[in-house]
Amino acid sequence: QVQLVESGGGSVQPGGSLRLSCAATAYVSNFYTMGWFRQAPGKQRDLVATITKGGSTMYSDLVKGRFTITMDTAKSTVYLQMNSLKAEDTAVYYCKMTRYTGLDSWGQGTQVTVSS
Repeated sequence: QVQLVESGGGSVQPGGSLRLSCAATAYVSNFYTMGWFRQAPGKQRDLVATITKGGSTMYSDLVKGRFTITMDTAKSTVYLQMNSLKAEDTAVYYCKMTRYTGLDSWGQGTQVTVSS
């Protein structure tokens, strides 16, 4: 069974940058979108950004202009470049892959902490 493995989380000061990666453990041909979600303590999991195989992107208004999502379809890997980070960006970030069959796969999550 294909798994999603996230990396790149960590601690950074406000205004700093981080780049998250999410790679499938095997090539997946039948997915049509990958995305990033985040969940802060005591809050629901919210969408951050998504990207389709065709390259169409969608962003939460909270991150638009600061975060950039990209994808390497050949590697079934998605990236999230996060710039101008704020304390309110602190959360566990999860990667999700959605297949044409409707099946969703989630990564295990990676912690991002923005603090001075």
